[in-house]
Amino acid sequence: MSEFVLPIKVYIEDTDAGGIVYYVNYLKFMERARSEWLADLGFGQRELLESGAQLVVHSLQCRYARPARLDDRLDVTARVVKTKPCSVQFSQSVRNGRDTLCEATVDIACVDAQRFKPMRWPSALSAALMPDTHSQ
Repeated sequence: MSEFVLPIKVYIEDTDAGGIVYYVNYLKFMERARSEWLADLGFGQRELLESGAQLVVHSLQCRYARPARLDDRLDVTARVVKTKPCSVQFSQSVRNGRDTLCEATVDIACVDAQRFKPMRWPSALSAALMPDTHSQ
């Protein structure tokens, strides 16, 4: 699957007192990129919840390389690297021009919204995910 890119501007609420993006906000930026990627595929979080499916972060590994600052214009990426019947793994980054500021591998699980137990992808979402990725 191709890389999805979400442009984001850094606002004052994203930064600490020194004007540097607070580390946890990179994860929020990545969450937004995954949500917009999902919407770009034609799926909304609300509709998934109403169908009984919820997507949750199962695990993540993150590396910070450089800081982003107030008023920077960033590109936040999301690319599916692996799919399984109940989960998907993303490679994500936050970039400022050619500089990679932060990189992460994020594992997302599909769970039953009532029982919080793993469940298979809803069929329409599975069809959108599986053709372009290598199931493992």
